[in-house]
Amino acid sequence: KNGKITSHQAGDFAVFLDKDKYTMRLLEGAGFRLFNSSYAIEICDDKMLTHVALSEMGIPMPATIPAPFCYTPDAKIGEEYCKSVINALSLPVVVKHSYGSLGKEVFLARSQEELKELAHKLRFTPHFYQQYMTESKGEDLRVIAVGGKVIAAMRRSSDKDFRSNIALGGNACAYAVTDEIVVLAKKISEKLRLDYCGIDFLFGKEGLTLCEVNSNAFFKGIEKATGVNVAAAYVNHIIQSMQN
Repeated sequence: KNGKITSHQAGDFAVFLDKDKYTMRLLEGAGFRLFNSSYAIEICDDKMLTHVALSEMGIPMPATIPAPFCYTPDAKIGEEYCKSVINALSLPVVVKHSYGSLGKEVFLARSQEELKELAHKLRFTPHFYQQYMTESKGEDLRVIAVGGKVIAAMRRSSDKDFRSNIALGGNACAYAVTDEIVVLAKKISEKLRLDYCGIDFLFGKEGLTLCEVNSNAFFKGIEKATGVNVAAAYVNHIIQSMQN
């Protein structure tokens, strides 16, 4: 009514598979228990914010530099800044929008000129620069956690792109869950207050390295690759949570 959700409309809970932060807040204000919560979705929706939140948790992550955010039409990214990014991260450099999914809005700058062009193009868009994990070229690991517990994992790969997303043509197969995966997924889920998430890891020289966390990860690809009924596990978690 008048753009507001009133208390008499409220139910017990809502499974929120969108990223509309305004509706999330309205639903919680009306008494809904959201799966995931507005806090969890908002912090995962902003990849740079996710990195900041997990930076003191002892979780391996690629070296990351937030981009300067410009406001004036004639703003320019200086040559020295691009050089400093390359000095810190080496070439090639991964360039990511802070907001995005399905592997979209992720670029690879192979030279200083490419980095400069991307920096200029994205100067009004929240984005960041990240160390390229050569060992994980075209490969990553998607882990699904429900209630902080790992229920499925799949290895994604592509021989056509440095990104391995299924939506971009990557292939997937089931991956054995290790103690390392379990420990990292639990830390990440608890810190970000996630009921459900898809956690993407890269394969580094010394083990797994966190790429990003998805609060609205799709079920279909990993269910097909692993045979695990992810949706059922999520439903059971919601029922148990509402009974406590």
